[in-house]
Amino acid sequence: MSDMITADLIDLDLSADTKEAAARALAERMVAQGRVTDLEGFLADVAAREAQMPTGLDGGIGIPHCRSEHVTEPTLAFGRSALGIDFGAADGPADLIFLIAAPAGADDAHLTILSSLARQLMNAGFTAALRSVGDAAAAAALIRGEEPAASGSDEDGDEDSVADSAAASAESATGSTPAGTTTGTAGGDEEAAGPERPFRIVAVTSCPTGIAHTYMAAESLENAAREAGVELTVETQGSAGFTRLDPAVIEAADGVILAHDVPVRDKDRFAGKATVDTGVKAAVNRPGELITEVRGKAARGEVASASSGATPVERGGAPGDGYGTKLRTWLMSGVSYMVPFVAAGGLLIALGFAIGGYEINKAPSVMDHFVWSQADSWAALLFQIGGVAFGFLVPVLAGYIAYGMADRPGLVPGFVGGSIALTINAGFLGGLAAGLISGAVVMAIQRVRIPAALRGIMPVVVIPLISSAVVGFLMFVVIGKPIASAQKAMTDWLSGLSGTNAVLLGALLGLMMCFDLGGPVNKVAYAFATAGIAVSDPSDSAMKIMAAVMAAGMVPPLSMALATTVRGKLFNAAERENGKAAWVLGASFISEGAIPFAAADPLRVIPSSMVGGALTGALSMAFGATLRAPHGGIFVVPLIGNPLLYLVAIAAGVCATTALVIVLKGLRGQTPGTAAPGTGDTDPSASTTGTKQPVAA
Repeated sequence: MSDMITADLIDLDLSADTKEAAARALAERMVAQGRVTDLEGFLADVAAREAQMPTGLDGGIGIPHCRSEHVTEPTLAFGRSALGIDFGAADGPADLIFLIAAPAGADDAHLTILSSLARQLMNAGFTAALRSVGDAAAAAALIRGEEPAASGSDEDGDEDSVADSAAASAESATGSTPAGTTTGTAGGDEEAAGPERPFRIVAVTSCPTGIAHTYMAAESLENAAREAGVELTVETQGSAGFTRLDPAVIEAADGVILAHDVPVRDKDRFAGKATVDTGVKAAVNRPGELITEVRGKAARGEVASASSGATPVERGGAPGDGYGTKLRTWLMSGVSYMVPFVAAGGLLIALGFAIGGYEINKAPSVMDHFVWSQADSWAALLFQIGGVAFGFLVPVLAGYIAYGMADRPGLVPGFVGGSIALTINAGFLGGLAAGLISGAVVMAIQRVRIPAALRGIMPVVVIPLISSAVVGFLMFVVIGKPIASAQKAMTDWLSGLSGTNAVLLGALLGLMMCFDLGGPVNKVAYAFATAGIAVSDPSDSAMKIMAAVMAAGMVPPLSMALATTVRGKLFNAAERENGKAAWVLGASFISEGAIPFAAADPLRVIPSSMVGGALTGALSMAFGATLRAPHGGIFVVPLIGNPLLYLVAIAAGVCATTALVIVLKGLRGQTPGTAAPGTGDTDPSASTTGTKQPVAA
């Protein structure tokens, strides 16, 4: 720990008033000490981690942290704020701020010490000492464990420091402590049955970076268990690795707490136990409530079947989320898994058309006729492989909508329902309905109380059998025909679009593509377009829609690239670097290339992008450009109908967005993160820009 934090990395009078400014102030100290090589790149990684989940903790603590390739060695910087800084904690601003920087390839020993700090932050005596310490050198010594916290003794009266707890955290990393040591009222008669045996809980904690919240949640749960007289064993799935809980410990447990923001590894181990599944911050902030909740579930006999209850990441929300939020998340689960099939299948089909012409869709099966030396045979092969990949679109959409709702038990009825949707020509709408119905049916089955003897066969036999039968009945007999009729009506309407109606639709789709740059609205527009061409012989209108959607999606990153080239002084160094990458991303139809710019300056970048996207979508429809491939950007221009006018439409949108961004940024007069001449002040919002996502989550 001695080389991780020094007096030069401590600011006891931190003057920043936002979390971005605080991170920048502490990071600048790291740069000055040679611990960070690229300030803006590192701050971008910190901001990206912060966007995943706020790092504020109850008790006035903020722990911004990340793993980054811009960090040369594991480093801590500490700042103390008199006014407090909002890091998103429920109880208000933080006055103790730790910036934790770990290299992309940090070894287990370093991560162990960082995790021990996270555990120490749950010690009231340690944080009290940090609030009262008078100089930077003493604060550094306190954090390193060289000076014990005055009131930081544990329940046995032993002083507890970061250095002292490093061994425990080391075991957390290698598995011997949280996966093998219990807290609470464990004694020599642990295995004895009867009323004297304490309530037993096993827990798993994990967070995106696996450095801070993972271990803080474990410490918080252990402390709460000790107070409640509960025997608790924690498995910390952190960056330094983990060892699975002993199966015998899981078998003997009365309840399970899963506190995580990334999927729990081998979650099926806990099937058949009373389970509380929540985010990691809940374990940090209210561990006692979680313990009470799991005891209540055990008393009522509420247990989880294998894979029941998707993780917070997979279901995308907390129990308090509204139905609209959950519905959007379920639908996006299906779309996100469908897109790779669209991209692979669509590009294979496009290559087949490029090599063999549009008549290649009438070629015989390559199983019956394939000549190695003929280009047409290769074209037919690519087209037919792509067609098979496209055939998975609706089943995958339905299957993973159900998966988003009910986890793995939803996959079988979802895929069955999606396949039925194809069979009855219900198409994309049928897939949506089948996925939602499948998830609902499985969730209903999982709520039924069953004898313990049958729980083992529920996920393998009972749930797939009953849910598939119910979904199949509903799709074939009840709702399939109305949905197929609605699908046909929508297809006929699209086929009849012309003139002003087509242009307005293009503008609307362009707005949607540029609204959230790869988010839910963008994906809805993209899914709408790809559904239209996911047939062997798509209509002319469907291909026009696909062309308009792809053209509009290319506008934001290309515009940002052009703007940073034309008026680079309006952008900071990190944004100018992002602009270089945005040329390639935009040309490849990757709208997310504009996200760093939108994150830094959303009020100027997003409206400007929407204007350009709407213009491009409208012009593409007006020019009658068509596209059979669902992806590829400029690399599939040879497959586009009216390619020159199509490029004109893209250029018009790019120029419009670029002009608007430059004008709006010019009116403001100062770009985020760019210091005014002659001053050292920066706009803290600059720290949200950058060229990279966190190296490790």
